[in-house]
Amino acid sequence: MVRLVMQQALSREWMEEVFERNRGKQYTRELMFSTVVDLMGLVALGLKPSLHAAAQASPELGVSLTALYDKVKRTEPEVVGALVRGSAERLAPVVKPMRQGRAPWAAGYVVRVLDGNHLAASEKRMKQLREFRGAALPGQSLVVYAPELDLVVDVVPAEDAHAQERALMGPVLEGVQPGELWLADRNFSTTRILFGIHDKKAAFVIREHGASPNPTQEEERREVGRVERGLVYEQAVRVEDETGRQLRLRRIELQLDEPTRHGETIIRLLTDVPAERMGAQEVAGLYRRRWSIESMFGRLESVLQSEVKSLGYPRAALFAFGVSVLAYNVLAVLQSAVEAEHRLEDSTIQVSSYYIADEVKFNYGGMMIALPEPTWQEYESQSAPELSRTLLGLAANVKVARLRKHPRKSKKKTKKEYVPGEVARRHVATARVLRGQEQT
Repeated sequence: MVRLVMQQALSREWMEEVFERNRGKQYTRELMFSTVVDLMGLVALGLKPSLHAAAQASPELGVSLTALYDKVKRTEPEVVGALVRGSAERLAPVVKPMRQGRAPWAAGYVVRVLDGNHLAASEKRMKQLREFRGAALPGQSLVVYAPELDLVVDVVPAEDAHAQERALMGPVLEGVQPGELWLADRNFSTTRILFGIHDKKAAFVIREHGASPNPTQEEERREVGRVERGLVYEQAVRVEDETGRQLRLRRIELQLDEPTRHGETIIRLLTDVPAERMGAQEVAGLYRRRWSIESMFGRLESVLQSEVKSLGYPRAALFAFGVSVLAYNVLAVLQSAVEAEHRLEDSTIQVSSYYIADEVKFNYGGMMIALPEPTWQEYESQSAPELSRTLLGLAANVKVARLRKHPRKSKKKTKKEYVPGEVARRHVATARVLRGQEQT
């Protein structure tokens, strides 16, 4: 199933076309761009521990390791973004039939969740970093997630890890489509972004920043009811851009029963969704589901090799992240196929992407040896609906029990009191504690 989905999402001819359309100074001489993506994909899926190991095992590389790493560290961010967008467009018609019948997040809208992702500090292999004592951050990305398809549909990579997320919004706003509903946190609460989404005949639910866009109140707030976490209030407000244009919005205020981990007790949301289409309590509930993108980031980090610490050059690190996103989308399609074929949408049984990836790591290499390349050729001409049916047929053979998620129970919160340093640093022998022996 992995092999067939990758064949659909990342055909060699298509990847070379993407590279040629979006490259800047890069060019192809002996090393094909598709070969580099294939090698990095092996690392992302955990099939190889490093790019070096993947290259070592590749009989068709045909160039030196130095040439390979030069290609990787020069891959432009525009190419990475185009690769993610294009592959998501190719996979969306494959996964849509599998997810039919699921309740929409917001009736009448196509939901998009926006957030930023900062790559973790890299190793300091470059000479310029060796004397630097602090963390070396190789870059960041804006990520657009389609939760109803469980696909990442866009990535905007940025080499400057200290750049403001809102400053990277240009390409994202260009891609906004009519009928979409965008969820985002307060980093994106600016007049420019609110007007930019609204002007595209799309809608938004964005958490209000303390200082921006500083809307003008048009009425007193009024209580409209409760949700799981607190009281909900609503009021009409308006914002104005630099040209004097005005935009009337609803401010949804949630007064929390318990403070957030940052100590906040009030969350304010700005939305242009009409009240007749979505009530204030629905808006508050929908925004709470924005955390699905954080869950996706968690799976990227724990299931896939999304951050290769040995790749310190910003473009190399961003390229590795982009390929990991492609790998995530492949696994997400597989998960949707298994859930649809075994009718798990409304079941208490959940499928774990971790165990899916583990199965792939264990079996993929042997399969590729056992099944020669001609085996896959008959599937190359399949349309998206045909591939969807093929995947569902294969998913019927999957043993769901081996992929079942086992969520941990939530830990009871206990406040730790202050203790002196010598007590906090004291060692204990676990075996003695279990035997009830006194510690010395």
